[in-house]
Amino acid sequence: MTAIESTASQIAKLAQVWDFVEEKDKQDVLNILRYDLPRWTPIVGAQQEAYDSEADILYFGGAAGGSKSDLLLGLALNRHQKSIIFRREATQTVALVDRLAEILGTREGWNGQHLIWRIPRGQIEFGSCQNLGDEQKWQGRPHDLLAFDEITHFLEIQFRFLTTWLRSTNPQQRCRIVCTGNPPTTEEGRWVIQYWRPWLDDHYPNPAKPGELRWFTTVDGKDVEVKDGQPFTHNGVLLKPLSRTFIPSKVQDNPFLMGTNYEATLQALPEPLRSQMLQGDFKAGMEDSVWQVIPTGWVDAAMKRWVPEGKKGKMDAAGVDVARGGKDKTIVATRYGMWFDQFKTFPGTATPDGPSVAGIVVSVIRDGAPVHVDVIGPGGSVVDHLRGANVHTVDINGAEAPPPGAVDRATGRLKFKNMRAWLWWKMREALDPKLGENLALPVDSELKADLCSALWKMTTTGIQIESKEDIIKRLGRSPDKGDAAVYCLVDTPKRHPSYDNWRDRAKRGTWRTA
Repeated sequence: MTAIESTASQIAKLAQVWDFVEEKDKQDVLNILRYDLPRWTPIVGAQQEAYDSEADILYFGGAAGGSKSDLLLGLALNRHQKSIIFRREATQTVALVDRLAEILGTREGWNGQHLIWRIPRGQIEFGSCQNLGDEQKWQGRPHDLLAFDEITHFLEIQFRFLTTWLRSTNPQQRCRIVCTGNPPTTEEGRWVIQYWRPWLDDHYPNPAKPGELRWFTTVDGKDVEVKDGQPFTHNGVLLKPLSRTFIPSKVQDNPFLMGTNYEATLQALPEPLRSQMLQGDFKAGMEDSVWQVIPTGWVDAAMKRWVPEGKKGKMDAAGVDVARGGKDKTIVATRYGMWFDQFKTFPGTATPDGPSVAGIVVSVIRDGAPVHVDVIGPGGSVVDHLRGANVHTVDINGAEAPPPGAVDRATGRLKFKNMRAWLWWKMREALDPKLGENLALPVDSELKADLCSALWKMTTTGIQIESKEDIIKRLGRSPDKGDAAVYCLVDTPKRHPSYDNWRDRAKRGTWRTA
């Protein structure tokens, strides 16, 4: 929509009173007309609903061509004083700048060196975060509109860090976060489904309607839905919930594209890309990398097999991934046969050392189940304390060589570079519909993302799984639940029941053979 079209009604009203404006004030009025009258108006329908939404955090997303990027520019022009619009790569902001020039009919106020467009009521800034860590350069730079174009291209850790700087020095200025984007096409973008679960996740127990407000806050490191936006105190800390919503967009909402062949172009795309881009279907399958260790469909099938009553018999094994500090979590996975219980999650702040982790594990373990712990890093102390508590503990050192003769089950010829590769491949084989063990995994979007995150390659010494550090760079967080599941699958025979009694008697000096 052009500047003339968007301001026609305001100009008409001004013309009716122009003769009554004093000469000394006419230049000021002309300046207002030039800069401050709305030069962009929303399209009636979904875009208008998103424009007027009261949500603190809005996701306007779905199909391609739904006027999503235009919404961000319109809000920055008409509703906010200090805005920033992010794209993952800096070069991707060029189209946004060109579109803003088209709306304004001028490039006056644009500073290409600093990527800031200054208008009398404030400024519109354009930013990027191509690599993990780039978000740090925006620390301490508040904005009252934080906008993310193509939010699924960002890592969750980048989004959460940047949104901490939403604020304004003007108490009359509304602050909000607005995201746009198509459904995710990679595992790295799947976090948006978790973040907006009431609208996008079929497994959410209390689904929300499009545009409906829901309130969330962070309690003990986890997103929690609460009944309203009233502040409350938790462990002595005042928490202020923020409202979220999701409003779907589709190409049919954009009358400027409906007269072109754009919809026909989307119709011609292959599935599942067609459903994602044309219909905005967040449930359409994403294409796995050919080097993905565990196909997404196999994990989906394992989660469909899971039922709460599947917990039968005695606990057979546990896997522990110990937090390495920061925002990492300590995860305890437990297994009964091929049925995995819901994972126990503890924030790193609650497990700062070996004794604290060991205490948690001891409270979870049953039936003499062996506990498999990553011994590298902080796991070493955990192993020591568990053994001190007489818990059957097994070291997992991913850098060690795999067992002698370890090969894949499908061909019997593929070898493995190290223990980590062999263990992850065993999880792949257990989930393989042709080779598998009918594993039942709890429905957990984070676990699914973790298991589907690892990539592999063939080396001269065998299959190699990418390092945990490399996964963190791509995923934006540590795949803690995935690692815990892999450790939990290790099939370690339980110690003989008399073993513990023997140790007790030996300590008392009363041990004797049967």
